[in-house]
Amino acid sequence: MDRIAQLTTRPAGRETAYDPAAAPPSLHVRAAQVLEGNWTGASTVPSRGLYPHQWSWDSAFIAIGLRHLSPLRAQTELETLLAAQWADGRIPHIVFNPSVPLDAYFPSPDFWRSSTAGRAAGAPRTVQTSGIVQPPVHALAAWLVHLADPGLSRARGFLARAYPRLAAWHDYLLHRRDLGGGGLVSVVHPWEQGMDNSPCWDRPLSRVAPAPARSFRRADLDHGAPEDRPTDLDYGRYVRLAADYRDRGYADGPGDFAVEDPAFNALLAASEHALERIAHELGARGPARAARAERLTAALVERLWDPAAGMFLCRDVRAGELIPERGVSGLVPLLLPGLPGDLAATLVRTMCGPHFGLGGTTRLVPSYDLLGDAFDPHRYWRGPAWFNTNWLLERGLRLHGERGRADALRKGMLHTAGASGFAEYVDPYTAQACGATGFGWSAALTLDLLHDRPARGRNGLTAITEGDR
Repeated sequence: MDRIAQLTTRPAGRETAYDPAAAPPSLHVRAAQVLEGNWTGASTVPSRGLYPHQWSWDSAFIAIGLRHLSPLRAQTELETLLAAQWADGRIPHIVFNPSVPLDAYFPSPDFWRSSTAGRAAGAPRTVQTSGIVQPPVHALAAWLVHLADPGLSRARGFLARAYPRLAAWHDYLLHRRDLGGGGLVSVVHPWEQGMDNSPCWDRPLSRVAPAPARSFRRADLDHGAPEDRPTDLDYGRYVRLAADYRDRGYADGPGDFAVEDPAFNALLAASEHALERIAHELGARGPARAARAERLTAALVERLWDPAAGMFLCRDVRAGELIPERGVSGLVPLLLPGLPGDLAATLVRTMCGPHFGLGGTTRLVPSYDLLGDAFDPHRYWRGPAWFNTNWLLERGLRLHGERGRADALRKGMLHTAGASGFAEYVDPYTAQACGATGFGWSAALTLDLLHDRPARGRNGLTAITEGDR
């Protein structure tokens, strides 16, 4: 029997005259039940109502947690995503489930028109996808999934099949998306960075003329409080950017929006380390992945570090300047082993200082500067705390010797996950649930933290790339 089914199925028993109240299910069982409920047979949706398809970086984080329950299902999760890869190497940010009605989510397949508009870029013809991408967490996930059951992985040829696809994905980003010419990847849409509604995008987005309100219908407002979601003006700009990119045949190049983001590039550097381990496992020869990771780290420091802010900032490629907004993305490079020690120490001080408040005013790191003019504790990526970014920061704290702070963050995440019903995101002050509950990566990363054993001294990128053996 599948391990998830074992956890979520209540064993049959005899009727008794006196049946005392059953103990509430453990956090582990509850998290497993979320993943079971969101499983479609080939992949896991982030949320049954709000996000009824497969999302790229969601699936990577979900596989990281799913490996503790079913390594086979975790492998399948990633294989389903990789099967939708385009010929140019990009992994699309959404793989659409054809059984879901078109009006259940916008932008839907008939908006992206991947098989026709993306033909020159090599979009698959047998599955419908979006045409943009999301952060490259996939090599990290693949390596951890392999380590969960190396025998099964080798027997199925999991890494042997995944490696060329992951290498092509990284090559696409490094060769097609260095729009600023400084060795970093640019995102061409806020949805690509994953932190969709961050105030970090407000300045470059202000150049984009919004699509007419009558040209689209937002399905997201049917599943959450409208005041917590992006404004109609912002959404109109998202639609305009996506439509323009589609109408260019998804060809990459300078456009109205091109931003070098610290989290996206840090995750690519970390994934290069993981891809090197995968290549070593396979006995493959190829580019020196560690050297590429070091070059990315150096470019991050050179182009995005701001000493006055005490953290990394986003760079507006078109304007040629840093964007003066402090988002959680600028803390994520803490997970890199090659980050200079003085910068890592500064990031920790910034994380625990008045702008993010960790260990003081907040239990989890908020998505945006507590003192920023645009801060809102409930509005999507403009202040609430998210489980995936906090999981990354917990890894980074351990890597750089901040064990006490990492332990406290881990404890806070586990408590908040259970109390919020595995919410999509939470108020950073009160931990009030926001967005969807029963959210895929919130449950999956809870499982990973429950299986993690901090007392063993494993930390940071070592824990990410070597796993818990």
